[in-house]
Amino acid sequence: MFPGMSPRELRRALKRLGIQVNELEDVKEVQIILSDKKIVIEKPQVLEMKSAGQSIFQIIGTPRIEELEETIEVSEEDIEFVISQTGVSREEAREALIKAKGDLAEAILYLKEKGSG
Repeated sequence: MFPGMSPRELRRALKRLGIQVNELEDVKEVQIILSDKKIVIEKPQVLEMKSAGQSIFQIIGTPRIEELEETIEVSEEDIEFVISQTGVSREEAREALIKAKGDLAEAILYLKEKGSG
């Protein structure tokens, strides 16, 4: 963390500043979940620094990035509308709506382009 300073010296210096440093033992995994992906760090070294009622966590390890699948809720009304506009099956309409993230116009355009191609 600070070049030329041993972990023990660092802990003493931080303690003088009113910051407690503890290493969390037996941490199996840390996950950071974002809107579109998840960062997973397995078997990390985790330090917790406490000061003035707040905690700061330092995580050391090799991250793995996982893409998150979005769960899109598609209503029966939307499926029926897409079917009426394109003449496709219920399943094709549902899949197109999911692919278009619920956007009716995009789903219809996708199906019409797919049909003409």
